[in-house]
Amino acid sequence: MTTTLERPVPAAASAPARGGSTLSGTGSLIRFILRRDRVRLSVWTGSLVLFYAYFTAALGIMGETEGALQARGALMETPSGIVMGGPGYGVENYTVGAAIANEGTVWVVLALALMSILHVVRHTRAEEETGRSELVRAAPVGRHAPAVAAVVTLVLVNAVIAGVSALAMTGVGGAEEMPLADSLGMTVGAGLSAMVFGSIALVFCQLVESGRGASGRSVAVFGLAFAVEVAGNLREVPGGSALSWFSPIAWAQQTRAFVDLRWWPMALSVVTIVVLLVAASMLASRRDFGGGMIATRAGRPDARDSLRSPLALAWIQQRGALRWSALGLGAMWLASGTLVPEIGTMIGDLIADNPAMQGIFGEDTTRFEAAFLGAIMLYGALCAAAYAIVMGLRPKAEETTGRAELALSTPVSRGRWLGAQLLVAGVGTVVLLAVSVYALWAGAVSVEMTEPGLGTYTEVLLGYIPAVLIYLGLTAALFAWIPRATAAGWALLAYTFVIGMFGGLIEDLPEAAHWISPFYWVPEAFVADFDAGSFVGLSAVAAALLVLAFVGFRRRDLQTV
Repeated sequence: MTTTLERPVPAAASAPARGGSTLSGTGSLIRFILRRDRVRLSVWTGSLVLFYAYFTAALGIMGETEGALQARGALMETPSGIVMGGPGYGVENYTVGAAIANEGTVWVVLALALMSILHVVRHTRAEEETGRSELVRAAPVGRHAPAVAAVVTLVLVNAVIAGVSALAMTGVGGAEEMPLADSLGMTVGAGLSAMVFGSIALVFCQLVESGRGASGRSVAVFGLAFAVEVAGNLREVPGGSALSWFSPIAWAQQTRAFVDLRWWPMALSVVTIVVLLVAASMLASRRDFGGGMIATRAGRPDARDSLRSPLALAWIQQRGALRWSALGLGAMWLASGTLVPEIGTMIGDLIADNPAMQGIFGEDTTRFEAAFLGAIMLYGALCAAAYAIVMGLRPKAEETTGRAELALSTPVSRGRWLGAQLLVAGVGTVVLLAVSVYALWAGAVSVEMTEPGLGTYTEVLLGYIPAVLIYLGLTAALFAWIPRATAAGWALLAYTFVIGMFGGLIEDLPEAAHWISPFYWVPEAFVADFDAGSFVGLSAVAAALLVLAFVGFRRRDLQTV
């Protein structure tokens, strides 16, 4: 006689409780995320609100000069204006509101999309990687609760940014010039477009097994969406062609804020978000915890000797993000480089018929090609600086998850471990910057623009290298001395963007306001010659910050959460 013993299955494990137990604990997780990220989200919110307010004030001051805004509107009809701006609604009567909507939407969507991607990955896939999610789900927490909490908090943050920014724009520009409804149309449209990319990141979190892989693929999708939006807008001006409607970025532009406000394009974002969230939920229900739907490629059965070092570990951790970032940015700047030859001719025609533009820009059209290249280069350097900050935070992530403590329990010194992380991050930053520069050159050469030559592009690259490494050094120094203040690196990046792109619009802005930006000390790309003194000075600042990081990390205790 055989007796079979079966272990009783708890009711909670055998079947979900009525009412949807997969969402149990969502409220507690929402409160936890808001408390945990209160500083990070406050910095993002404050930076974007200040950007909206500053841009409104700067363009308002510019509007006091007769013909200045209209001349700026004429530039928005050129290829460079379309690439950096949008479909060109309202350029025939270029008001402050139309200028903000045309020139600011893409960059606001970019910033919000990055915030959304990083937020979703941080609170879903990254938590599974570290094992914290497994501990959380050991409590009465449903399977989908972490993802829903991440999405809800992201919606809340985007809503706060949209609402406060709209009030700031109307308050600074005046209700007559900047109606609240139009301000909300612009900010809400940008927030919904960014939420699309956050939802895409959530889908990738179910498909791949690493947070870095999910982030890199999501950023690559944004790069593709940007290329589609640009190609569609270039095909038909103003308004863009049907091709542009395949990009979520264009849905924010098509609200036509401050020109002919319409709300229905936002429905495209809402529907897409819902579809993506449903898809992510279905995938999450079918995959193993900690795993992904896409199988990870099997590695070697035995590790090579070269992998027995902290440098090899750092490379394995960062190579995915570098690969996808280089692919996305390389394609974007390659496409931008093909537009350069058209700039001089089109702007020359505009200047010939517009005395106001002659007074502002002069009659020498040859310098506009260089100015366009310089503007693209600034964006490329900002992207490289953002990468430097993200990778500069890798040691903090390793410390808070406890992996750094495990690595340092082996015969590896603190200096060697931190040096490996920062070395790979620094090399990756330089590689990403080089990809941006030489992709721009390759795009220009592909349309038979041989000047400036490769040597000039290399000089521009050399000039920006120490400037972007300052962001890495600052992030590392803050991590070593004040880990809770690492968000200051993002604040500096936001300040650099605002002061670099719009600081020239304010006539009475003190010169000292520009000194904080590392890019201020870089010679103007493709216009000024390479400056060895500037290169040495910026290199010294970057080196000092890195030395400060090593000293601080050796002095303090490790912290794990």
